[in-house]
Amino acid sequence: MNKKKIINDPVYGFISIPSGFIFDLIQHPYFQRLRYIKQVSMTHLVYPGALHTRFQHALGAMHLMGLAVETLRSKGAAITEAEEEAALVAILLHDIGHGPFSHSLEHTLVEGVSHELLSALMMKELNELFAGRLDLAIEIFNNRHPKKFLHQLVSGQLDLDRMDYLSRDSFFTGVAEGVISFDRIIKMMNVVDNELVIEHKGIYSIEKFLIARRLMYWQVYLHKTVLSAEQMLLKILQRAKELYGNGISLFASPSLEHFLRNKITRENFTENVSHLVHFSRLDDTDILSAVKTWAYHEDPILQMLCSRLMARTLYHTELHSSELDGRFVDDLKTRAVTYFGIDAAQVDYYVWTQLIENSAYEITSSNIKILMKDGSIQDIAEASDLSNLETLSRKVRKFAVSFPKELLGSTPSIS
Repeated sequence: MNKKKIINDPVYGFISIPSGFIFDLIQHPYFQRLRYIKQVSMTHLVYPGALHTRFQHALGAMHLMGLAVETLRSKGAAITEAEEEAALVAILLHDIGHGPFSHSLEHTLVEGVSHELLSALMMKELNELFAGRLDLAIEIFNNRHPKKFLHQLVSGQLDLDRMDYLSRDSFFTGVAEGVISFDRIIKMMNVVDNELVIEHKGIYSIEKFLIARRLMYWQVYLHKTVLSAEQMLLKILQRAKELYGNGISLFASPSLEHFLRNKITRENFTENVSHLVHFSRLDDTDILSAVKTWAYHEDPILQMLCSRLMARTLYHTELHSSELDGRFVDDLKTRAVTYFGIDAAQVDYYVWTQLIENSAYEITSSNIKILMKDGSIQDIAEASDLSNLETLSRKVRKFAVSFPKELLGSTPSIS
């Protein structure tokens, strides 16, 4: 069987699968599951084109890794063929542990278990299946390989994961502000003292990358309507778990029911292999089929949330730069209790608040380093002459409140 396949990608054109081993990993059910998990969750409710998947993103990131390795080798970086394949595998599998609707439901189905931990567990399983062939990839993934720059290409503030999702998400949403010069950034990469650096002449492309990331977060990922839809989905699963806890069974696929019925935490997740087996069978279709069915359930809260989400009758959401007035939120809750005739204990399904935090660049140990003309190394925030780059490193906090539009009425807005 010919395993040297070529895939036509709408963002980069033709992508080659570089080896038979990588082809076999892509064919594994763990990876094929990513075809059915949307990259940007509920964002398609705002940007209808945003229906691309984690599968596409992982292949795109692998393609960029191949370009990066080629560039670094041309500049004298010592990367063996085994290390190249391992780096390709590490970036290919970096998101394999994502659950349904990506980040939206993280920590919801399984409390305190991140997609990074799940990715590591799945890579361990695959390594056993492939008789240790992922050893080097796992070393790179976990930053235990001596060539630190390989891990920085997989996970860092200028990694190929971010480069692909910004390029891909801006392409599919149509948000031009997210377009970055990924090809120029890769061409400007170099290695100094075993760390990834960007040559000084690429500094403007990095500045554009950071600004694009900031704009994409506020315009796409943290768009108030997206936040509303994602939180409604989270509340739906919270209510479903509550009903199961009260002895009420619901329509659900066997694997979804496993997580609704059982209280699974970070502590007990790894104790029972069935948890990972069930998780590896979950994707967006499990959640979506349940939500469609629950829209007709007799429980009024579950029915209301599901039917509104399916019809895109989303909660009204306001974002504010200062902390919300508690009296305003309390007034909304009082109105919700009266308007919907609900018990006060159930009001959190009708009115809720969120704290949103984001920064485009974090000044940490994994800084973006610039190789200056004199051979010195500077942090991008220091090397850049862009006056607001330091501002991009500050954590921006916004406060959100969501509630049914019916409550707008005579309720004063605090916009």
